[in-house]
Amino acid sequence: MTDNRHDHFIAPAAWLQSPVGLGRAAVAGLGVVIATDLFALGAGLYVRDVSGDLAGGALRDGRAELADRLYSAAGIAQTVTLLTTAVLFLCWFHRVRVNAEVFDPYGHEKKRGWVVWGWLVPIVNLWYPRRMTLDIWNASSPWSAPRPHGLVNTWWTFWVIALLSGRAGSTAYRKAESPDEIHDAVGQLMFSDVIDVVAAAFAIAVVLRLNRMQHEKALAGPAPAPA
Repeated sequence: MTDNRHDHFIAPAAWLQSPVGLGRAAVAGLGVVIATDLFALGAGLYVRDVSGDLAGGALRDGRAELADRLYSAAGIAQTVTLLTTAVLFLCWFHRVRVNAEVFDPYGHEKKRGWVVWGWLVPIVNLWYPRRMTLDIWNASSPWSAPRPHGLVNTWWTFWVIALLSGRAGSTAYRKAESPDEIHDAVGQLMFSDVIDVVAAAFAIAVVLRLNRMQHEKALAGPAPAPA
């Protein structure tokens, strides 16, 4: 059966469960993501200062090694935090998707399995998660007053920019050899970190809003009968 409108016939049974606990864990993880991005921004400023001194031949002993260790530590912290938060976020995302199927079994274009794979498959991950989030958002909106998509679209725009600019910056940093190349590559990564901070902040807003919408809709009960 290929028609995605009929996915609810083959998906496991769906029942309402509170997303609040998983949402709080995801929000905490996103907060740590913001903290590690800010740490990376501070380390990046130091690396750019050191690389500028290197290019000008005015570097004091020991600063280059310190800058390298500091920036490496920031990168490790970001990676560990990102992976941990991704697991927490996906657990929450799965929970709100199942709840959304209870509210509206017919309103989902993608199969439930894409809750995870949609983030991992290259190219597809640039739009599948957004589409799934919008379907969850629509299903979780009040019966008589669908919520606009501005918050989701803003979050997703910043997330895609952060993802693509981060990849470009990482590639440039790996290839950088001269102080000037390092200086420019770190600048690209810092741009990505700034955008990632904004994306994480909007992601927190999305999690909190969806949690509240689903809680309120669960309390509201079944859809009112048509007049």
